[in-house]
Amino acid sequence: MAGEGLTAGAVARRLGVAVTTLRTWHQRYGLGPSEHVPGHHRRYTEQDLDRLQVMRRLTAQGVTPAEAAAWAQRTPLTVDDVPPRQARDGGGHAIALGSVEPAARGLARAAMRLDASAMRDILEMVIADCGVIRAWEEVATPVLIGIGERYEATKRFVEVEHLISRTLTEVLGSVRRPDSSVPPKVLLAAADEELHTLPLEALAAALAEVGVPSRLLGARVPPTALAEAIARTGPVVVVLWSQTPTSSDPDQLGRVTALPHPPLLTAAAGPGWPATLPPGVLQLTSLNDAVKTVAAAVR
Repeated sequence: MAGEGLTAGAVARRLGVAVTTLRTWHQRYGLGPSEHVPGHHRRYTEQDLDRLQVMRRLTAQGVTPAEAAAWAQRTPLTVDDVPPRQARDGGGHAIALGSVEPAARGLARAAMRLDASAMRDILEMVIADCGVIRAWEEVATPVLIGIGERYEATKRFVEVEHLISRTLTEVLGSVRRPDSSVPPKVLLAAADEELHTLPLEALAAALAEVGVPSRLLGARVPPTALAEAIARTGPVVVVLWSQTPTSSDPDQLGRVTALPHPPLLTAAAGPGWPATLPPGVLQLTSLNDAVKTVAAAVR
């Protein structure tokens, strides 16, 4: 009889969530396995799975986990009968996003509530379903832009930007990395005086999804430090990120290509770089482009 139930791993695979998320929903909201046979681990029944599907669907739409759990625990339960969350644009504490995926609206609502748990659930689910690239480009980026525009208009909600950035860092960092026995051949760094690193964190996670390990040095990497890191690690690819023109110095890219043992590929990523770059430097135009180009160079 115990063999007829579903393990946590099997349920996690069906739902596209992490096993740790299932544990959290069990501990916080009582959505755990109900089948129990003495001497065996508890198993999830098909009814348990239906409830978790409701939980997953609603949290992806931005419903709070507590409210979603309350819906999931209703009896009788029909997954298709759960109404979708109504979308709003602008006004009050809402973020104007335009035409975006429901998950992006859910992420924006969770961000404005400062609900890190809901943000994490939404991001983990989208990554599990669609991968890092789509999660970054179609869900996270529109929300980050919307929050930035809201700040420019009101000079408020810095705390919202900080919390969603921190949550993104945690979720992107939790994407499974390739075997640690494989030395990274990709070096990622922010330009000198550049403070933004989330796009590089997204690139590191997206590369990991396709089996390419990388080293991420982080923000504000001076030219001398970058040169020393290249000399010590001998990367095949170096990607330098710049968010704004004030942080971009093409000479820093030129110094990389002029090293005694330069990388096979030196790439400039981000909107801060000028159209004209030093000879031998490739401009990456999107996360998808960056993953394909870097993976091909490494392999």
